[in-house]
Amino acid sequence: MMTEVTAALVKALRDKSGVGMMDCKKALQETGGDMEAAVDWLRAKGLSKAAKKADRVAAEGVVALAVRDDGAGATAAIIELNAETDFVARNDQFQAEARRIATAALSVDGDVEALRATSLEGQTIAEHITSLVATIGENMLLRRSARFAVSPGAIGAYVHGAVAGAKDLGRIGVLVAVQGAGDKAALAELGRNIALHAAAAAPLALTVAELDPVAVERERAIFTEQSLASGKPPAVAEKMVEGRIRKFYEESVLLKQAYVRDPAITIEQLVEQTAKQVGSPVAVVGFARFALGEGVEKETGDFAAEVAALTNA
Repeated sequence: MMTEVTAALVKALRDKSGVGMMDCKKALQETGGDMEAAVDWLRAKGLSKAAKKADRVAAEGVVALAVRDDGAGATAAIIELNAETDFVARNDQFQAEARRIATAALSVDGDVEALRATSLEGQTIAEHITSLVATIGENMLLRRSARFAVSPGAIGAYVHGAVAGAKDLGRIGVLVAVQGAGDKAALAELGRNIALHAAAAAPLALTVAELDPVAVERERAIFTEQSLASGKPPAVAEKMVEGRIRKFYEESVLLKQAYVRDPAITIEQLVEQTAKQVGSPVAVVGFARFALGEGVEKETGDFAAEVAALTNA
């Protein structure tokens, strides 16, 4: 007798197996609602195995870019697909999946959850990744994504630490969206030059207004404490703080940073030079810089201690 596949039954299998809801629903449908048979079905498909790996740290992988020429403008996307080891990051199947996801991201607004739910070759991207986990045997995570579209204009792209033979996969990826009319080749070159700069300079925001207020206040508090500790009069200490905050902006805001190829000018001045060259207004309207694994707490093991423990076991 077939058991009705209810939401409660799907959730129960999800809790039991650790596998995603859609895969649990499919397993129950395939097995007539039999819970134990559904568990076996998931195991046979390798999905339970994948779920067991989901709590392992994935800080390696690749950053992937996709750029599309839209005539007068362009659209570009960047994603970070993580794995546990650099060995898997060099796997052709893993890299192909990263490229497919980056291409799919051209049609999504940049929200990573929306991207995970996007259909790709008959499955959601989340399901694709789960299947890849089961096949390759490491935890994987589509960690983040961003997308830009400009018209008219161009989008500069740069990959640092590129995968051998590839210009769209690497350890650091940058996109810079440049809005403007005129010579599109000149705008694309500007975008790429700024992207190369951003890869090296690691700006925190495009403009001062876009800086995280919490980060600014943290810097201000540190500078204030240092200035007061110097024994300077309060009025002098306040001026010292403001000077250091300006320096923080110059180091952290893309448009205010000194251009790495010509420190005599800022990125803002580089943009102004290009505007004069093409004879129309030009503006950098957005950028994204993804460095592989940044912010992920990597596991660090004591190999000698592990060997000793195994030897004494």
